[in-house]
Parts: sequence; structure tokens; C-alpha cells
Amino acid sequence: MFKAGRAAVFAALLFLGAGPAIAQDVALVAREGKIVLTGTLLGFDGEFYRIDTAYGPLTVDAQGVICEGPACPDLTAPKATIRIVGAPDAGARLLPGLFRAFAESRGLIYVEIEGVAYEAAILDPESRKELAEISFAPLGPDQAATALEDGRAELQLTQMAEAPSGARAVALDALVPIMAPDNPTPEVSTIELAAALSGEATNWADLGGPDMPLVLHALSPDTDLARALDTRLGIAIKAQVLHDSMEALAEAVARDPWALAITGRAERGPARALPLTDSCGFPLLPGPMAVKAEDYPLALPLFLLTPKRRLPLMAREFLDFLASPVAEAVVARAGFIDRSTERSPMTGDGLRLINAIQGAGEDVTLADLKRLVAVMDGADRLSLTFRFEDGSTRLTPSSQENIADLARLIASGGFAGEALVLAGFSDGSGAAEANLALSVERASRVADELRAAAPDLREDQLPRIEGFGEALPMACDETAAGRHLNRRVELWLVPDFTAREAPPL
Repeated sequence: MFKAGRAAVFAALLFLGAGPAIAQDVALVAREGKIVLTGTLLGFDGEFYRIDTAYGPLTVDAQGVICEGPACPDLTAPKATIRIVGAPDAGARLLPGLFRAFAESRGLIYVEIEGVAYEAAILDPESRKELAEISFAPLGPDQAATALEDGRAELQLTQMAEAPSGARAVALDALVPIMAPDNPTPEVSTIELAAALSGEATNWADLGGPDMPLVLHALSPDTDLARALDTRLGIAIKAQVLHDSMEALAEAVARDPWALAITGRAERGPARALPLTDSCGFPLLPGPMAVKAEDYPLALPLFLLTPKRRLPLMAREFLDFLASPVAEAVVARAGFIDRSTERSPMTGDGLRLINAIQGAGEDVTLADLKRLVAVMDGADRLSLTFRFEDGSTRLTPSSQENIADLARLIASGGFAGEALVLAGFSDGSGAAEANLALSVERASRVADELRAAAPDLREDQLPRIEGFGEALPMACDETAAGRHLNRRVELWLVPDFTAREAPPL
């Protein structure tokens, strides 16, 4: 019934046969009538009371107590205030559609308030009572984090390379290089792009284009995207022209025939995307499958950060709604990539197979490729891909989320008539035999994590383990980013026509 940090606090607070109440806002009396907790009411969200006592704030389940005193609220959820701060472009593009769909999915009325950046209300359809007021304030990452911490905001919308603890993923995006529509440069490699962004390359001829000076545009350093890009690339962008928004950035690049910039896939505007390759010329395409599987090296997630305090009930329901198919459809319509699991036939992996065949030699033999193709035959690849933190056996935060998603899909019977394969791969550093063993070890590690996350799964529901070493590279091994892409465990689905006995009752 009562929730607090230490059991000793409860012992000090709970007493029998309380005398006349002293000057307190509320007294929470257990429904059996023998336990009383007194304090000053801090809040009530329709489910829990939050009260301040001499021993500090406590959270109390409303179902287990009766509230007595002048400050007791009505036993209905009060109006929720949901203030969001953070990334301006993503907020303007995503939040209105998401909150409208959230309200309509619950049969509620959504109303936007005209004349302001973004404010809205959610109303009860019968009484027209205002159930929630919603607002969004565009702030830089430092200001937004401060507002969240000191209670001036309930949620922070941010673009970050990795999710901190407690973050909720909203959507996926990809960073792409853009240029003017009439710029004839055919493509740019990741190494050439890094040289341009760092100021080392100053002419389009350095990128395989015409002999013209390169003008580098970028967002202001105090924006979420600029911070995320610096983190992902490990360098600060040496831009000559700065912009406050992605929209202004894209429009300026489209007007300048020799401009170059990095922006989000959803924010290209009138500019043209410059095709990106790895250092060996292997195409890096920011399609939904590649971004979801993190095969595209500049994939960028969008998160809602939550504070270290209890949110209003409707705010918590909104966060749960973000994982629904309705929310994913809104994300896709806004130009972002939703987080739904995607599958793709392995027959569509021609580019990877060509790359594998070209790289075959002493380390990767024709026999290795034949074994690989035999397992791939008739299979689909699922976008759930698993990678490990550099120099560690610990899964990345996004891979840990993928474990939870996979456990739910298996438990719900989502793979009827199919067998699952965890296919491990390594980079090309070191001896081929050691890399093969390492790829098997990584796949086994993922299987262990799955067992721990879903101990109720039967053994015949779990994926089988395969390891292929360096046989199917995603990118060139010449760079750290390429080696990181190559070290992975993929999830394959293969037809399974074997009859299985029904589990015992």
C-alpha cells in the first residue's frame, strides 16, 4: 500500500489509535481503519497520493486508503499538465500528430490552441472537461535537461546517439549528407565526408566533384542534432554557415550550388541527398530496414526522456501509446522511421552477397559461402539486430530493447511455421578461425540474454545458433565504424515444416 525508500520510515509513520489530528493537510487512513498516515498533500494523479511528511515525501496507493482533511482531492484524475521541451524541428513535426492520435484512440477530443507555437488540450467528449493541457517549448539540450530536472517540464524530446536510462524511443531517423539539386557530385565516402566536416577537405574535387570551393553549412552547436552528430562522428563540424533550424539549413543548402551539410532524413526539404558509401565504395542506404537494423552507420534515434519523479497518469498512458501501431503510423507519415519490426527476404541482400563473394579468399572460402547461402535459402531477415558495446560483452541499449521485443514476439506466437536463427558475424581483424568462434560466441550470448528475459519460453521456441565469422561484411574493415557494423548478430526466419507435438497440459 505505502511506497517509500526504507522500511524503517514506515515503522515510524504507522501507528494505532491516533488521537485528534494536529495541523495537517490530509490524513490517509487505511481502509481497515487501524493505520493512519498524516502529511501535506503534494499531488494526486487519480491513482496515487503524494504527501510530504516529517520523514520526507511518500507515494501512497489511493485504493488502499481513505483521505480525510481539507486538502483531500476529488477521487477522479485531475487535469494532467504535460509540458515537453527539447528538439524544435522534431517536436513540431511529430508531437501534434501523436497527441491527436492518442486522444482519438481513446475516444477523447483533441483541440489545438491557435496563435502559439504548440499548445493543445484533451477534453472529455461528454462533459467537455479538460483532462490534459499539453505544450511544447523548443529548447537547446542543456536548457531542456535543466527544465526537466527542476520540474518545469514533464518530458524532454531529444536526438541522441544512445538512450540513457529511462528513455522512451519515439522514432528513428538517419543523418544524411545534402547538397544543392544541381550539384553533379555522384557520391561521397564516409572518410571523404569526415574530411569535409572536419575542415580538412575544402574543395568539391576532394570528394570526387567539380573543382569548386566547398561551403560547409551546419546547425548551431547548441542544438540536439549538432550534439548527436559530434558524438557519432567524434569530431566537431568546422562549418562556415550556421542555422537555427533544419528547415532553414535545408533551404540554404538548396540555394547554394556548392554547399554541403548533414541533416535528418526527414528534413531534407528542397536539397538533394548525396549518396553515401563506405571507404571501400560499398553503398550505405538509409532505408527503413537498414536504419532499424543499425546497418546504416548514421542512424539516429529520437527519445522522450522522463524525470526521476512520478508523471501524471495521462502522460504515462501517452508513453505506453508510443509503442502502438497507431503511433507508428503517425511517425511514418511525419517522414520518420517507425520502430515496428520489419522483415526482408534474404534474396534482396544481393549487395551484401556480391561484397562477400568479392572478399572471398584464404580467410573466407567458397565452402564458407556455400554454408552461408544454404542457411539463407528461403529465409527472411528481421530488423532486430544485436550489437555489443565496444570492447565489452554487454549488449548496447538498443539491442537490449530488441531482446525484449523478440521475447514478446515469440511469446505471442508471431513466428508460426518458422524457425529462428541467430546468425553471428565478426569483422575481418585477426585469424579467420578465431573470428568464426567469436561469431558463434556472440550469437550464443544473445540467446542467453533471451533466455534470461523470457524464462517461460520452451526450448523449441528459442533460436538456433549459427556463426559465419567474417563471411558477410556490411562495410569495409578499414575504419572503426565499418568494423563496428560488421560485428553483429542477425535474426533470420527460415521455413519450418516439421510437425511439433503439442506441449503437455
